[in-house]
Amino acid sequence: MQSLPGFKRIVTGHNPDGSATVAHCGVMPNTFALQSVPGTVFHEIWNTSASPVPINNADDPTSRPLQLSPGPLGSVIRVVDIPPDSVQNNVSAEDAAAAFAEIGQAHAGTGQADSKHKLMHRTETVDYGIVTEGEVWLVLDDQEVHLCRGDVVVQRGTNHAWSNRTESMARMVFILLDGQFAQELQA
Repeated sequence: MQSLPGFKRIVTGHNPDGSATVAHCGVMPNTFALQSVPGTVFHEIWNTSASPVPINNADDPTSRPLQLSPGPLGSVIRVVDIPPDSVQNNVSAEDAAAAFAEIGQAHAGTGQADSKHKLMHRTETVDYGIVTEGEVWLVLDDQEVHLCRGDVVVQRGTNHAWSNRTESMARMVFILLDGQFAQELQA
């Protein structure tokens, strides 16, 4: 299984005179390869912890442990490399649970022995997912949708998984926004 090529992150800021400047330009400094699901890699681009977002020259907010969902009123943008199901759906139930613990949200995993995919999960977020490489299937409780490069999913707190049924790596960009379930959708 060949990994996907890397990419660079450019972060802007302000110099002491208030002029725009490049604060960071280079390789992603915070990349997390999951031990429990080989080939799954989270490339943390940026996150915020409030809305409105304070615009300042603060330190890189991604230099902390990996957290699946943003904090209250926060957001996350990340790139995720998704290995083929021959790897990710062959993990044990323990490894699937460990995967969500690795990404800081053990309670998000909903996969059961009879689930459509072992990495089913649900978060209290609105997620925008954009396929940038390969093919992925969005797996929901009762439906599946085949996605190709350029397809965009608006995922509104539903139980789901990302299934790569090819033998090539896939890559998606995700923007996650903190959310709150409507009373009728609370588990």
